[in-house]
Amino acid sequence: MDSEVVVSAAARAAALWSGLNLFLYLVLAVLVTRQRQRHHVLIGDGDLVELARPMRAFGNASEYVPAALLVLALLAMLGAHPLVVHGMGALLLVARVLHGVGLSNNEGVSFGRTSGAVLTWLYYLLSSALLIFYCLP
Repeated sequence: MDSEVVVSAAARAAALWSGLNLFLYLVLAVLVTRQRQRHHVLIGDGDLVELARPMRAFGNASEYVPAALLVLALLAMLGAHPLVVHGMGALLLVARVLHGVGLSNNEGVSFGRTSGAVLTWLYYLLSSALLIFYCLP
């Protein structure tokens, strides 16, 4: 007996943006590994800014991305319109790319780091509102 699994467009959108954000996460991890190998540092940052910046970019993504991806899945499960999920996924990816690039390339204030942080917070604010909205009767 064949059974078809019906996957909603919102679930596909959540999967797409989760996959793209996880790919970014992997890129950030590879950047840390490359710097570790280049400078022969196995643990910590060896007091090298060249290693501390990519480590912090990866660490920051580790702090924000998991919960953000959970939001995409929850929105899809709650029946959010696929365009809502796509919009939130795109916002998250842009925010995290900007932040990752800004932090990896500059230890101080930069456009990428600042705009990425602000857009990530905007994502979290909108996520909170959307999750509450979709839970209302």
